[in-house]
Amino acid sequence: MRIRVDWRSSCSLTGTVLKWLAVPIAAPLILAVLDGDDALPFVAALVATVAVGVALEQLNDDPKLEQREAFLMVALTWLSVGVIGAIPFYLIGLGTDPSSAFSGSLDGLINALFESISGLTTTGATVMSGWDFENQSRGLLLWRQLLQWLGGLGILIVAIGLLSNLMVGGAQLMETETQTKNVRKLRPHIDETARLIWGLYVGLTVLAAATFYALYWLGMAPEMDLFNAVSHALTSVATAGFSPEGESIAAFTPAVQWAIIPFMILGSTNFVLLYYVTQGAFRQPLESEEFRFYIGVLVGFSAIVVGLLWTDPAIDGSVESTIRHGIFNVVSMVTTTGFASTDFSRWSAGAAHMLFLCMFIGGMAGSTTCSIKTLRWLVTLKAFRRNLFTSIHPEAVRPLRLSDAVVDEDTIRDIYAYVLLVITIFFLLTIFVVVDAARFADPDVTEFEALTASASIFLNIGPAFGMAGPMDNYAGFPITTRVVMIVMMWIGRIEIIPVLVLLTPAFWKS
Repeated sequence: MRIRVDWRSSCSLTGTVLKWLAVPIAAPLILAVLDGDDALPFVAALVATVAVGVALEQLNDDPKLEQREAFLMVALTWLSVGVIGAIPFYLIGLGTDPSSAFSGSLDGLINALFESISGLTTTGATVMSGWDFENQSRGLLLWRQLLQWLGGLGILIVAIGLLSNLMVGGAQLMETETQTKNVRKLRPHIDETARLIWGLYVGLTVLAAATFYALYWLGMAPEMDLFNAVSHALTSVATAGFSPEGESIAAFTPAVQWAIIPFMILGSTNFVLLYYVTQGAFRQPLESEEFRFYIGVLVGFSAIVVGLLWTDPAIDGSVESTIRHGIFNVVSMVTTTGFASTDFSRWSAGAAHMLFLCMFIGGMAGSTTCSIKTLRWLVTLKAFRRNLFTSIHPEAVRPLRLSDAVVDEDTIRDIYAYVLLVITIFFLLTIFVVVDAARFADPDVTEFEALTASASIFLNIGPAFGMAGPMDNYAGFPITTRVVMIVMMWIGRIEIIPVLVLLTPAFWKS
C-alpha cells in the first residue's frame, strides 16, 4: 500500500512545536532553582523536548501542510506534548513519599500521564491527593498550571505562528483545530491573526492575574498571593480548572470566587468577538445569535440551580452564598473550567443533575472551552424546530439561518452526526467504567458516579461526583480505567474527528 499522507511533513512540523515547548518548561525550572527544589525533572523534560523536536524536524527539510497532514499533525502534537509534559510528574514522584500519586511504579507512570494529558487537554481531572498538594514543589504546581494554559490556546497559536512563517497553511490548521471558518477575515495574513489572538489571550491572563492579586493587596483575599494569582489566572482564562489548592476555589474568599466568574465567561467566548470588542465594536457580541444563546444558557441554568439550592433544607447558608455557589458552579461546568467553590457532591439530586446537564453544553466555538459547544446546540435546536415546521408544511422551503447567515445543509448534517457521536461515545465510556470497576470488585463506583466521571473526562470538564468529586480525585479508579480515560481526554479535546479520520483506511491510501 502506498501511503498518500506526507507523514514526514506532519512529524517535522510537530517537532517544530515540540522544540519550542522548552520555553514554558523554563519557567518552573527557574522557580525550582529559586526555591531550592529539585530542578532535574524539568531539565530532563527540557532536554527531551528539544532533542525529540530537533530529531523530528530532520524528517523533512521542506514540509508541506495540506488537509490530511493537518489532521495528523493536530493529533500528534497534542499527544506528544502530553507525553513530554508527564516527565516532570514522574521524575519528581521517584523517591518521594509512597502516598504521592506519582511514586515510581507503573501506577505512578500512568498517573503522571493522566495528570499531564488532563492538564494539556484543559480537562482539570487530577489524581493528586492532599499529600501531593501540600508537599509538592511550587515548580511542579506551576507546571500543572502552564500545561493548561498552553492547552487553552497556547499550543494552537504557537503552531499557527510557526507554520505561517514556514508558509505551510496556518489558517488550515486553525480551522482543523477549532472548526472556526472566519479566522482569515481578521487579518490578511494568518501570522498576524495568530499574534492578534495570542495578544488577546495573554492580555486576558495578565488582567486576571492583576485582578486576583489586587484582592490580596487590598486584604480581601489573604490566600491569593502572587503565586496563586498567576496560577489561577492561567487556568481561569484557559477554562481549565487546575488549582494549586486541594480544595480548588473553595480555599479562597467569596471575593475571589466572584472575581473568577467573568474570566471563565470571557475565556469561553469566541475570541473573534473579543477582538471586535477591542476594536470598539461593542455591539458585535449582541449581534451574534450564538453569544445571546450562550449568555441565556448561563442565566437560565444559574437561576434554576440557585432556586434548587434555595429550596433545599439541607443547604444552610446566606442568600449571598447560595447565589454565589449556584452561579459559580454553573458557569464553571458550562464553560468546562471545572473549578469548584464548594463540594457540590453534597447537593440535592436536582441540583446535581442540573450540573450534570451543564457538562454537555460548553462555551462558544473559537474559544478555549471544550464539550459540544453552544454553536452546535443552537444549530441542532433550530434544525429540530424547522423539522417540526416542515412536518406540518412539507411543501415549505425554509433555510436555517444563524445571525442572518444561511447554514448549509451539509453543516447541519455534520453537526447532527457530531452530537450523536459524542453521546454514543459517552455512553460506551460509561459502560466501560462500570464494568471495569466491577471487574476489580470496587463497590464505590455507582452508576451516577460513572456517568458523571465519563462525561467529565470525555468532555474535558474535570471534577465529577462521588469518588471523582471536586474535593477528591481519580486515583481510586482502576489503572485500566485511567488508561482509557487518558485516551478519551485526548480524543475529546481535539473533537474526535481528527482521530477518527486517522483510523480510516481511505485517509492513508486513497
